[in-house]
Amino acid sequence: MPLSNPLFKKIDCIRLPVPDLEEALAFYSGQLGHQLIWRTQTAAGLALPQSDAEIVLYTDGTAPEIDLLVESADQAAEQTTAAGGKVIAGPFEIQIGRCVVVLDPWGNELVLLDMSKGRLITDANGNILGNEPAK
Repeated sequence: MPLSNPLFKKIDCIRLPVPDLEEALAFYSGQLGHQLIWRTQTAAGLALPQSDAEIVLYTDGTAPEIDLLVESADQAAEQTTAAGGKVIAGPFEIQIGRCVVVLDPWGNELVLLDMSKGRLITDANGNILGNEPAK
């Protein structure tokens, strides 16, 4: 019997690995027009104007990924396992909450995260100052 509340709430971000963050920002923001939302030494979040999802450019990874928002990463891990999937990493802490990486029964990797620590607060230059209180 299907659940009344689907596990995945929305796409949180599309993560793209890049070798040089400044060059990637010049391309995605400077040339393609995506507004910088936040940045660290190794990553930057860019706005998708008709969505609250983000493009995240990062230098410490090797493969693109799509991150899906869930209510609770810990519960998502349990639910995925109970449904026949497999946890391959986590759950673990991230800046905005918790994250888990799972495989569905066909081997598709899914990155599931929650915002239990709240959205990022940034200054005018996109530097991270902390987190908003979680709702």
